Amino acid sequence: MPSPEMKREKGKRLRCPVCKAPVIYEGNPWRPFCSERCKLRDLGAWAEEEYRIPGGPVAGEEEGGEGDGCIQEDS
Repeated sequence: MPSPEMKREKGKRLRCPVCKAPVIYEGNPWRPFCSERCKLRDLGAWAEEEYRIPGGPVAGEEEGGEGDGCIQEDS
């Protein structure tokens, strides 16, 4: 249930994608998150590759192989 402060404020309301708390979008420095903590939790999930965007293998990568992230130049 939204807090009394949220009921008084006007603006677009949504839910934090991490903790699902109600959030007012306008004026929120961490939007769409409710706090810096949730923003950093989401960033950490991306960094740990917990989220993945579906797609085919990238050209030059072997299927299922993990590269070191370095670009190799041809000699």
